[in-house]
Amino acid sequence: EELVKDDKIEAVFVATDAPSHARHCIEVLNHGKHVAVAVPVTFGNIEEGEKLLEVVKKNRGLKFMMLETSCMRADFWAMRKIFQAGGFGKLVYSEGEYFHGSPLSAYAPGSTYKGIGSYKNWRNGGPPQWYPTHNNAYYIGVTDGTFTEVSCIGVEPEKPKENPYNNPFNAEIAFFKTSEGGLSRQGRSSATPGTTSEIGRVWGTRGMFDHEGYMGLDADKLPDLTRPALPAGVPEGGHGGSHGRLMQEFIFSIIEDRKPLVDIASALNMTIPGIIAHQSAMKNGDWLKIPQYTINT
Repeated sequence: EELVKDDKIEAVFVATDAPSHARHCIEVLNHGKHVAVAVPVTFGNIEEGEKLLEVVKKNRGLKFMMLETSCMRADFWAMRKIFQAGGFGKLVYSEGEYFHGSPLSAYAPGSTYKGIGSYKNWRNGGPPQWYPTHNNAYYIGVTDGTFTEVSCIGVEPEKPKENPYNNPFNAEIAFFKTSEGGLSRQGRSSATPGTTSEIGRVWGTRGMFDHEGYMGLDADKLPDLTRPALPAGVPEGGHGGSHGRLMQEFIFSIIEDRKPLVDIASALNMTIPGIIAHQSAMKNGDWLKIPQYTINT
């Protein structure tokens, strides 16, 4: 709240607690500054996300970008380029996973682990699908499409604990219908042992992509799948070398006055489906409609 008052600052990266992301982005924009934000763009609050959308629309001269790390991973970048070149055709089915290797929530089955420290303990006990963008990017970000409906099932921990969200689940697996008429499975868990998994796979009418790469009808016609090069001396950073490239994309969107890779519509279309998915899980998997977001209306 103090930093945005500084007239010398032109752009701000909001890396505060997730429940404050939308509110702080609005504050940055209202002070006439470009804004990038850590994920998710809104945490369980659809109304705040939609309010941010309206503020972005009113400030067309300012750039907004959500720095979703999966969107600059090498596998994602290859998928997006192949999709844009027609190498997948219509996507029939896709998958995304974000299974965290050490517990993020208050749920650590059989353990006294309290969860990762966070501002006002916002992480502890949060519904897994409220933090869905690392996996949802493997459809939304790859295609610029949307999820239209969802059925989600939640998994209860061995030893459930009270939490401020009244959330009974430590894992939620969502099954989405897509705007292409395809299907997508998106898995989230906040308390799974082992290596963190942030990965996706896609299957289309002309080809598919998984951990082994592309297999399909256009293997000899693929475009350049190399990620953007970084300026000399700029480190790649974490999450598969995405950090430096995401910040470069945000800065270049300002300099070149163009749409950033993950604009407000894409950010909401990656985030809100998870909120609706949790609602579905609380209703034993009922199919629910998902709002659709665009910057153009």
